[in-house]
Order: sequence, then structure tokens, then C-alpha cells
Amino acid sequence: MFTSSESSFVTLLGEQVRHEFTASQQYIAIAVWFDDLDLPRLAERFYAQSVEERNHAMMMVRYMLDRDWSVEIPGVDAVRNEFAKPAEPIALAYAQEQKVTEQCEALFRAARAEGDVLSEQFMLWFLKEQVEEVSSMKTLLTITERAGDDWFQVEEHLAREPQEDPDDASAPEAAGGMLSAG
Repeated sequence: MFTSSESSFVTLLGEQVRHEFTASQQYIAIAVWFDDLDLPRLAERFYAQSVEERNHAMMMVRYMLDRDWSVEIPGVDAVRNEFAKPAEPIALAYAQEQKVTEQCEALFRAARAEGDVLSEQFMLWFLKEQVEEVSSMKTLLTITERAGDDWFQVEEHLAREPQEDPDDASAPEAAGGMLSAG
């Protein structure tokens, strides 16, 4: 069994659990901000995103448990709750997704450097997921910026956008089971 001091992958994965939980809390804060402004589609999008980030953290926890590694559930970093206009929280979310992509890439590289092919394989799903997350958030940010002060254009865009199928059979198992956003 690895301890955190023996493996940079294990250390980074433990840190990533905190990042995922923090992202979940940040998305709740964003959702509540949109909900308070009576922008239900944007609120719904970020409530669902929060659940997804929580599930990611729990997938990592399950993986650590399955590998017989020590697991500590961390606290979360501070989140931002106030914004001036809808583009601000979406820009924050976009930057956050870009950062998570960098973190997942670092995890993959650490697994590869350590010759841990199981962890390399585990991280491939997250890398694929991040391509989708960054692209989706960039599109939402572009649409929001184009809408300017007409926030309801963004709501209408989201109402017309096809709903994604949240059930990905290739997704890693989450400790305690996956939560559903709906």
C-alpha cells in the first residue's frame, strides 16, 4: 500500500479530491446566484455541474479505496459568491475547468512517471471529460458575452440546447454511488 509520501500520484489525487469538492461548492454558489436573479436555466446548469464535480471527487475516493490507499476527505477552498453580471461566474467556471484540465494532465503524467498503468488508465476518462467540460463552458461563455445585457438570450439558448445523457457507462464508479442532477 502506498502512503502519500511514497507516491506523487497518490498525493496529487488526494489534492484533486479537494479541488473537485471545491469546484462543486463553487458551482453551487454560481447556481444560487443565478437562481436569485430568476435565471432558472443557468441555475439548473450549475446545480447539475455541482453534482457532476461531487461525483468526480467520489470516483477518485472509490479508486483510492479500491487501490487500498489511505483516504482523507478534505475541506474545501473558499468560493466566490458575488458577481456583477452573468459573464463573470461563467468566466470563473471556464477558468476553473481549464485549471482542472491541467491538474488531470499532471495526474496522468505522475502516474506515467511512476509506471502506474492502472492510474494512467483511470485518468484517461477524466481527461476525455475535461475536453468536453472546457468546450461546453467556453461555448456558454461566448454566448453569454454575445448576449451582453440581454441575459434571457442565454436562458433561451440553454432551453434549446439538447440535454446530455448523464449516464456514461465508461465512467469510473463513485464511492457511495453517483448522485443524479435531476
